Amino acid sequence: MTTEPDRQERRKFTPARRVRAYESIVKQIEDAIYRGELRPGQRLPSERELTTEFAVSRATVREALRVLESSGLVRSRQGDPTGGAEVQEFSPDGLRKSLTAMVHLEKFDLTDLVQFRMVIEGSATYLAAVGHTAEQLERMEKAHDRLFAAVDGGYEAFSHADVEFHHTVAEAANSGLLRVCNEVVRGVVINLIETKLSMSLDDKELMIDSCRRHERVLDAIRRRDGEEAAILAQHDILDHFGRFLPAERRSQLEQFASHSPMG
Repeated sequence: MTTEPDRQERRKFTPARRVRAYESIVKQIEDAIYRGELRPGQRLPSERELTTEFAVSRATVREALRVLESSGLVRSRQGDPTGGAEVQEFSPDGLRKSLTAMVHLEKFDLTDLVQFRMVIEGSATYLAAVGHTAEQLERMEKAHDRLFAAVDGGYEAFSHADVEFHHTVAEAANSGLLRVCNEVVRGVVINLIETKLSMSLDDKELMIDSCRRHERVLDAIRRRDGEEAAILAQHDILDHFGRFLPAERRSQLEQFASHSPMG
């Protein structure tokens, strides 16, 4: 039986609001894209046709298209006589923008991002170790060779080669979601500390040390030792970015990095 205090403490609802017309259009087009009824490369009907189909003004249709375009789902072509907005291929740009905005709004900080990167990288490396094919291993080894060769080219060349190596590992994990998350969070972290990172890593000895750490990860992958590969990968991320973290938070991540994400 419900008591009087229970009634008083229950969360109160707020009045329901009427859904705006453009929001209804956005919802219907989003649903059609997510169900596969509208595929990348396909065109929506023209603005005139949409106003008739949705029974709204052209201004309402344009507002809906602006929302869809800002979310990366469609791209409008003003003045294009061949048709309406085009449905876009999936891109991680929207996720990257949202993550960057949350960092700048102080929803979380660099340490949170580095920890998340450690989780993603550790998981991807574990899966790459236990499930890679011969062709994938060859791509990882060639990428590592290019990393060593890039040392003499300075920070920019080395950074590009480093991204390529991590990309081949993520591909060998055979998980599209892990790969996308890894790419997004890596980009956000690097954008936050690009200047500091370039200054600290523009040193040949530091780049060679990074290559050696990558070599240990690659060796564990060759041996299909997923747990060791994951732990080494997590330590590699922490060694790479740890100098930019507060000492107390870095100490917490050092303990975290000593465990396999699959353990």
